[in-house]
Amino acid sequence: MGTTQLDTERRLIGVVVPVGALRGVDSTGVGEFPDLITFGHLCKKMRVGLIQILPVNDTGYESSPYSALTAFALHPIYLRIADLPEAQDPQWQKQLAAMKLRFEPDVRFNHYEVMKAKLELLHEIFAANEAAIHASAQDGGVLATWIADNSWVKEYAVYRRLKQANQEQSWRQWDVQRSVTRAELAALWDDVDLKAEHLFWTWIQKALDEQFSTAAASLKSDGILLEGDLPILINDDSCDAWAHPEYFHLELSAGAPPDMYSPDGQNWGFPTYNWDALENENYVWWRDRLKVAAKYYAAYRIDHVLGFFRIWATARTEKDNNSLLGRYIPYAAITKKDLVLCGFDADRIRWLSYPHVPTGEVWDSLRLDGYLSESDIQYEAKRAFMLALDRIGSEELWLFKDSIKGEKDIDALQLHPAVKNYLLDVWKNRLFLQYEDDHYFPTWKYHESRAYRSLSDGERKIIEQLLAERKAESEEAWEKLGEKLLSVLAKSTAMLPCAEDLGEVPDCVPRVLTKLRILGLRVLRWHRLWDKEGQPYIPLEDYPELSVCTPAVHDSSTVREWWEREAEKEALTDFIGQPFLPPVYNPGVAKIILHRLAGAASRFRVFQIQDLLHLSQKWYAQDPAAERINVPGTYNSFNWTYRLPATIDELAKDEVFVKGVEELAAIPPLEKKKVATRGKK
Repeated sequence: MGTTQLDTERRLIGVVVPVGALRGVDSTGVGEFPDLITFGHLCKKMRVGLIQILPVNDTGYESSPYSALTAFALHPIYLRIADLPEAQDPQWQKQLAAMKLRFEPDVRFNHYEVMKAKLELLHEIFAANEAAIHASAQDGGVLATWIADNSWVKEYAVYRRLKQANQEQSWRQWDVQRSVTRAELAALWDDVDLKAEHLFWTWIQKALDEQFSTAAASLKSDGILLEGDLPILINDDSCDAWAHPEYFHLELSAGAPPDMYSPDGQNWGFPTYNWDALENENYVWWRDRLKVAAKYYAAYRIDHVLGFFRIWATARTEKDNNSLLGRYIPYAAITKKDLVLCGFDADRIRWLSYPHVPTGEVWDSLRLDGYLSESDIQYEAKRAFMLALDRIGSEELWLFKDSIKGEKDIDALQLHPAVKNYLLDVWKNRLFLQYEDDHYFPTWKYHESRAYRSLSDGERKIIEQLLAERKAESEEAWEKLGEKLLSVLAKSTAMLPCAEDLGEVPDCVPRVLTKLRILGLRVLRWHRLWDKEGQPYIPLEDYPELSVCTPAVHDSSTVREWWEREAEKEALTDFIGQPFLPPVYNPGVAKIILHRLAGAASRFRVFQIQDLLHLSQKWYAQDPAAERINVPGTYNSFNWTYRLPATIDELAKDEVFVKGVEELAAIPPLEKKKVATRGKK
């Protein structure tokens, strides 16, 4: 049963917690769907009206919940095996007890090991019950009925079997069946010899669906809104990209342009959408995705909502650690005709859009190494010219060979590191990125390019005017696309959409969100008047009602770590009206800051569970950084494996914590400051 009948118009206090972080008395080393029931009871006691979770789709052995192998299937790691009817035999319960003993003491859960142990045990249980499960999958059986109601599971099961058979490698590395037609997928599903392996994954999904549905129904009965998280993007290595490549631009990688936190931009590795192909099928893939989510959620968070307006995309030929040569899609392109009308001939258009390599700079890059002899420099320079470059006539200028399509091609050349690094830098040195025969996009750092610096003042003025015109046209296209796509989402289910609208936000985004009554996100530390002196915080009473207010997100530090190591304390204390707070975070500081946030005008004021736990002295980790969920830009076993410091039942016994959260829920919205006006005589 879904939770969509709950009132989503209420003003609520909410908590953000990953399912895997929950500790239940019956969980096995990681939070499981039934733990949401116990956590919901605690939230009801504390008057918390909303629980927001991170994505729960299957990511395989990858711990990041935003790197899903599927848009539909749930993650097996959240399955409570002990509750399965097929697992009631004492031998399975004994193994589960041993698993619990092995994993429960861990401060953070070991995603890989827990997943591996659970799947191994599930394979054993399935094998012992295979005949009964096969019978249930026959016409009229319970499993057969579930499959008919969840047809996506067929593609998922085939994909999961093939991925396991290929040692979990991406489908791009498979020797066979790297691409399949829908008819071939149906034939694979119907293959009698493969039926058991396909039913294994199907049986798990049915059990996950039942456990998650039961938890969602319990939250609903407690009057709690469950908010899910739907990442806009899907992993390149996913069932969806493999089975439906027509829905994606697999040759492109989505990300974000450079900013103060990521000077080289972000390259996430996810394919971008082919919106035309999706529209031709009436967005059925998205509609089905939302229909599945609506079984559990009353609201959902749209991760990176900006991607519905325009997405930053980089060719997969570029290296994965940057997106400097990315572009916005859609974009009102500059054409060759535009440049000709601006007075640029073919040679100068090439100068603007292709990186040019002066002969002397190749030699200089090697001399700067400092350890090469002159003969070695001569040898390495000749190799660079021979392998990477073609000369322009008799000029002392070179272009990259046609065979070089991106940084990865340069990186693959057997060149001295000094000259290779130089060539990688020069590759990005251009004013325009030519991405089709007659389409040009200004590179993010075009002002710094050799070509731009060579222009006269008059030519620069012409270029800037042209760019301004195209940007204005592009923003109109972004608004039109965003409204069209988000309207499809908003009308597809009764779930309340909430948007993660962080980053370089075009002016059209808040207009569209407001028009469609989609809640935006306001993160205290980033919601400031950045262009004003002192970069003041925007008053909490001025936050829009159609918003979700929070002091921290899963990619940021907790409020405690922010306060102790990152925040500009003078500006923050002035903002909250408490200028004499101690530098070391404690429950008193937590109460003042969180109480202030709870008075925001936003409909939902949500807090990470870690930030709420700091209302009690009992739950402080020695190092505040240890309480983070994720550190962006890093890949390790720490990220996404946060666990509660105690079981839910133990937390419920902490009266200081419970009362502290309960008080937050009772705080009324702050009153808007009255502007003094001079009376008329």
